[in-house]
Amino acid sequence: MRTLWKGAVSFGLVNIPIKMYVATERKDIKFNYLHKECMTPIQYRKFCPHCDREIASEEIVRGYEYQKGNYVVINEEDLERIPLENTKTIDILDFVDLSQVDPIYFDKTYYLEPSQGGEKAYSLLIEAMTKTAKVAIAKIIIRSKQSLAALRVKDQVLIMETIFWPDEIRSPSDLNLGLDRVKLHENEIKMAINLIENLSTSFEPTKYQNEYRQALWELIENKIVGKEVVTVAPAAERGNVVDLMEALKASVKLAEKNRQADEAEAEPKKATRGRRKTKTGT
Repeated sequence: MRTLWKGAVSFGLVNIPIKMYVATERKDIKFNYLHKECMTPIQYRKFCPHCDREIASEEIVRGYEYQKGNYVVINEEDLERIPLENTKTIDILDFVDLSQVDPIYFDKTYYLEPSQGGEKAYSLLIEAMTKTAKVAIAKIIIRSKQSLAALRVKDQVLIMETIFWPDEIRSPSDLNLGLDRVKLHENEIKMAINLIENLSTSFEPTKYQNEYRQALWELIENKIVGKEVVTVAPAAERGNVVDLMEALKASVKLAEKNRQADEAEAEPKKATRGRRKTKTGT
């Protein structure tokens, strides 16, 4: 992995030198736009319609539109004069319970690796955060942009998640949820809880697959070798639920059936593992 950022984690008087790495990657399949007639990739030009010509990168400046058609120009010198010290540190402000941080705040994930000389302090912070079950809320400047962040421990690695500022989270107050018009029956609530309990399990991320991306790869590979592409009939659209209670009952029965099938499938595997252990022991 390529180092994205070098600095230190700072809390109290403790300073832990670290290196930062991006922890996630997008695996979306990307397409180029081509000219249909000659199959040439389309170019995207930096073009000024007023001057009727292409312009170079050095001719471009940042502009903020404060009124329709009116801009104020912000250059590098203006940005440098902003009184914000780029300290190259992740400054821990508070320690909080992870359950108090709503997932809506999380943005991007990074791995933090201790630099030479910071291994002991790094391990100490991980041990203390693990025993207290706390996450740290911090501030960091990456590429001239200040971000709020949460530091947590996963698999004995310090992980940093950049998080949105409170004023960047949109309010749901404008949504029409219709809650004041809906009256729920006790039996419906019990049945919904029953359904959730039947569908509840441990989180195993490896069992979730991106079927669309896999099908898209197969489509691309078939086209490369000139195979005929087999089309799949679209699934029938689901209508609106007419009888909520009947839908819940049917869902519970299906969930119970699937759970029993999963348990029956897992039982022989457990027995096989048990026999292997017995043979190994003898």
